[in-house]
Amino acid sequence: MKKLLICILMIIVSVTIACKQNNNDVQTQQNTAVETDIMAETQDKAIVTFVEIGSVNCIPCRMMQPVMKKVEEKYGSKVKIVFYDVWTQEGAPYAQKFGIRVIPTQVFLDKNGKEFFRHEGYFPFEAIDELLQKQGLKP
Repeated sequence: MKKLLICILMIIVSVTIACKQNNNDVQTQQNTAVETDIMAETQDKAIVTFVEIGSVNCIPCRMMQPVMKKVEEKYGSKVKIVFYDVWTQEGAPYAQKFGIRVIPTQVFLDKNGKEFFRHEGYFPFEAIDELLQKQGLKP
């Protein structure tokens, strides 16, 4: 009876460890995919990548839509604008990758994909415009 109990416990421990390892592998693959996506976003001719992390169902996030449009109109291809809806299955990994605490959050990446500025909450166009000009961008 003791041997049977020990065997059952060993099987349970083995399965638990295997499941945990599999979960870690999936998480690592997901993180790698997110990093690859982010690097792909910054590989074009843009000088700055403006990552807007929010949701289409969030009122302050929706208020950012015209701001992003205005940035796009003023700076064109110099600023690449990317939006991730973190309330969707596809967008959720980006919230984790960027360590998002609240939405909307704006993350600004240089041409090498390195973050140089972050803002939480609604971010008016004038403040973004000033930030971009401090980075040397001209309309």
